[in-house]
Amino acid sequence: MAKRVTLIPGDGVGPEIVEACRRVIEAAGVSIDWDVQEAGAGVMEKYGTPLPTHVLDSIRANGVALKGPITTPVGSGFRSINVALRQELDLYVNLRPARSMEGVRSPYRDIDLVVVRENTEDLYAGIERKVDEDTAESVKLITRRASERICRFAFEYARREGRRKVTAVHKANILKFTDGLFLETARAVAAEYPDIEFEDRIVDNMAMQLVQKPHIYDVLVMPNLYGDIISDLCAGLVGGLGVAPSANIGDEIQVFEPVHGSAPKYTGMNKVNPTAQILSGVLMLRHIGEAEAAERIYRAVAEVIREGKRVTYDLGGDAGTSEMADAIIERL
Repeated sequence: MAKRVTLIPGDGVGPEIVEACRRVIEAAGVSIDWDVQEAGAGVMEKYGTPLPTHVLDSIRANGVALKGPITTPVGSGFRSINVALRQELDLYVNLRPARSMEGVRSPYRDIDLVVVRENTEDLYAGIERKVDEDTAESVKLITRRASERICRFAFEYARREGRRKVTAVHKANILKFTDGLFLETARAVAAEYPDIEFEDRIVDNMAMQLVQKPHIYDVLVMPNLYGDIISDLCAGLVGGLGVAPSANIGDEIQVFEPVHGSAPKYTGMNKVNPTAQILSGVLMLRHIGEAEAAERIYRAVAEVIREGKRVTYDLGGDAGTSEMADAIIERL
């Protein structure tokens, strides 16, 4: 029986790269019943919101969604559609793997890092106000509950995936109550996993060390804001957002999407690299029990990129989005 998955093409270049991803998954022999749903700036006029209720209902019903990039309308509605999705569906984990691929231009090789980012609170809770004409303030919200479940996820992930070490990233030397609570909680959870090495790093030092000696790190767990920044840094180590997949994970629901934006200026040009979207599909396949197909797709993507002939402009080639997908399908 085919697995039912919510498919959100998004807008901008989203429909093009999502279609490339869908074709690759189907070529790998995976049977999925796609429940296609519209969201983003393009549906504002039709529904009065970029994130209609029926889209959330579909994701809740299916439990799994594959999503393209979405443009957040400027000046109205949600601060971010992605943030709204995470908060509405309690997708408290943002999983961001960063893995080197031969053929992707980068000064680093053999990078294999995973950022586990808390997704629901910190400064991204959006608790802010204008104090007066010249002053604004924002509340940094850190709770023991959210800190514990994100740290536990990181250790469970490390154990399940055969990882050796978890590093908690914080600024507890300055933010003694908020980041102090996160670090205290991380240490308490780490004590329950004696088989996994644990350490902590102050976030600014972490950024420097990732540039100087990234190979000594493995799984990194951190609050929301640091996770947003450090995960992009890690993506930069392996070639940029064009090859950066992600998963938003809750206890019952998972949404998989590329890290990059919707790049509206490239809409309809068949130009954008579909790798991040396809690798997000690989993460989804692993989640739904299609590990063999996921590995085949990953190897096919890696081989096409390594060969460097039928790849998009950012990878040094002149192929379009659909042509690169064709090359990956042929490799399958």
